[in-house]
Amino acid sequence: MARFAVLFAVFLGLAAPALAEDGDELDRLFEALRGDETGDAAHWARIEDRIWDLWSRSGSAAMDYLLERGREALAADQFDAAIEHLTALVDNAPDFAEGYNARATAYYQAGLVGPAMADIARVLTLEPRHFGALTGLGLILEETGDAEGAVRAYGAALAIHPHQPDLREAMERLDEELQGETI
Repeated sequence: MARFAVLFAVFLGLAAPALAEDGDELDRLFEALRGDETGDAAHWARIEDRIWDLWSRSGSAAMDYLLERGREALAADQFDAAIEHLTALVDNAPDFAEGYNARATAYYQAGLVGPAMADIARVLTLEPRHFGALTGLGLILEETGDAEGAVRAYGAALAIHPHQPDLREAMERLDEELQGETI
């Protein structure tokens, strides 16, 4: 089935560049995300959802299909299939950040930290505001014992998405851990 997805993607063509309107909308959404002082969790969650929606649009139905198939395989804990779909995606759409982000998640869940880190680096090259990739980087650094690196990654994500409670909790937890080490 995964081979069909690859053939389907190749048959329909490569990903088209993202629409300029998407970039403009992303800029407005990131500004709104940083500037939302209302404390309304539902409001910033809607903004976050819209950002994820835009990030998930490659500009090609075939590439979007590969992303969907990869995410479905991830949800079913079929990591090899997910990696195969997502590798086909990034091979055919090398400038589509979300393809690398999804594959980084698949690699990480498959226990392949090195490839996950490489894909996170590619995501952040393509979309430096990708708070999901920064959060994933923080998680990996934290789990591998680099608490200071994790604080930097989580802090960068929090600067972009200041209303994410999981990021705040991670920063507080690591701050306590790091203060405990210096005493």
